[in-house]
Amino acid sequence: MCGIVGYIGQNPSKKILLDGLKELEYRGYDSAGIAVLEGDDFSIYKALGKLHNLEEKAHDFETHDFAIGIGHTRWATHGKPTELNAHPHLGQFSYVVHNGIIENYQELKSMLQSKGVTFLSQTDTEVIVHLFEHMLLTHKEPSEAFARTIEQLHGAYATLLITKQSPDTIYFAKHGSPMILAKNATHGEYFFGSSDAALIGKATQAYYLEDGDYGYVSPQGIVLKHANRTIENPAFTTLPSDRLSAQKEGFRYFMEKEIYEQSTVLADTLMGRLRDDSVYFEELAGLDTRRFSQIKLVACGTSYHSALTASYLFERLAKIHTTVEVASELRYREPLLDKNALFIVISQSGETADTLETLKMAKAAGLTTLVVCNVDNSSMVRLADYAILTRAGIEKGVASTKAFATQVTVLWMLSLFLSALPKERMQAEIATLRQLPETTKVSDTLHEKLKRLSKRYLYGHGFFFIGRDLFYPLALEGALKLKEISYLHAEGYPAGEMKHGPIALADPELITIALMPQTLLYEKTKSNVEELSARDATICAISPLEFDKSDDFIRTHAHAHPMLEFFEMMVILQLLAMEISIRLGNDVDMPRNLAKSVTVE
Repeated sequence: MCGIVGYIGQNPSKKILLDGLKELEYRGYDSAGIAVLEGDDFSIYKALGKLHNLEEKAHDFETHDFAIGIGHTRWATHGKPTELNAHPHLGQFSYVVHNGIIENYQELKSMLQSKGVTFLSQTDTEVIVHLFEHMLLTHKEPSEAFARTIEQLHGAYATLLITKQSPDTIYFAKHGSPMILAKNATHGEYFFGSSDAALIGKATQAYYLEDGDYGYVSPQGIVLKHANRTIENPAFTTLPSDRLSAQKEGFRYFMEKEIYEQSTVLADTLMGRLRDDSVYFEELAGLDTRRFSQIKLVACGTSYHSALTASYLFERLAKIHTTVEVASELRYREPLLDKNALFIVISQSGETADTLETLKMAKAAGLTTLVVCNVDNSSMVRLADYAILTRAGIEKGVASTKAFATQVTVLWMLSLFLSALPKERMQAEIATLRQLPETTKVSDTLHEKLKRLSKRYLYGHGFFFIGRDLFYPLALEGALKLKEISYLHAEGYPAGEMKHGPIALADPELITIALMPQTLLYEKTKSNVEELSARDATICAISPLEFDKSDDFIRTHAHAHPMLEFFEMMVILQLLAMEISIRLGNDVDMPRNLAKSVTVE
């Protein structure tokens, strides 16, 4: 998940590009770069790490007249985070930035290398600029060469290209990754951005490019075409003027926005990591997976719940003995650490103090360590032997939503990466993974139902969230979401544990949220819920199958795989907790007593 900006106009290009990248830094912060073409001269600046490193490098650079420029902030997908792999990428006389995955880049790269083209980076992006310049050999008009280039690309992309062949023009294309074209007609300026937050205060109108759109922009105007080469007339809309409101993109809270965008970020998490019958992690190149006889997962809070979920998947799919530890407990109990174990820590921020200390323990004991994290260059990423980034982007809501979803997805993929499943089973798992973006889309009908339902759950003496197997850690996470933002007492339990004590609390004022997936232990779970119903507990059943003893029923879709039920129910639990909190008048994004990154014990 990368961020892209572009600018055509008379105003200082550097400031406009860097200001835009600041608003997009949440989309990637392992490197950043800008390329500006003023007259016949390119100025290019790249830097590793956070954007302030790029600002320092470009400190003395300024434009003095009309210029065009493009900028990029990067999540690494192909190639490690290095300055050479940072965007923009150079041909002989052109530069390109790109967000997405060019699935056929190896094929294109081999063809271009056979023509004598030299590649400098490890990225898939570089093929775009070289292919464009190759097309110019037979199609002298740059716009035609660009169109021919786009026709050769397979995969997802949003891309901007500038070239000395057209020093007043930016070429653009969008398929599967977001891109906005904007303008300020008063000043004759044009802008590009991956999000409208990068455009607020500069542009006045925006057009949200659709898949298949491509074309070019110059001082003479916009030429927009669709995949069938028909010329389109872009329908511009007015940009909002409030930056914070724009960042929320019309949602009431950041948490609400982040629940809705799980569908998009999961597509980013999967991007480039799924083959037809295998999972690929470039980050794990050189890891000898055969030497591990066990896996130890360590985390805190929501990340602990993703670890618990993963423990079922590692043992079920990879057939590796797996244990899960609360980091604050592990670090003080003098654990026995086996050097044949793969030690995996999970953290949204990569700075969680207790988890970081357990990572140091594992390193000192000689274990192979891996971090699943959302923040590149964080303490854990720098310390661990290997790191897999979840690509969730910045999560501003304190109560985690999309970070949890992407952690579970990465760990599911990792369980497949470590497995020796038969080809047919592997293909089925990968096909299921590809359905996650669609499964996590929020429908207006569902959200409206949960809004109405929330008013019934503002009182009582507590909540039980219950589930079995994979749905037990999901019950824990659902209870935690409600506790965090509503301040109501809630507990997650394995459904089979109700009769071992907790059922003593059952009465009409106890609300039970029952996770009843069709694909996994439905009859067993149903029996447990019936025991609670017989004690007059209030039952809210979440299931694809009608449950006649429920007081409230939330119907989910029928799926063939339990993980699709898991993710659909996850979204429901997040929305329900949020709507209850809103009705109680709480600040959903900034719940009391909590911090986003827990860097103290």
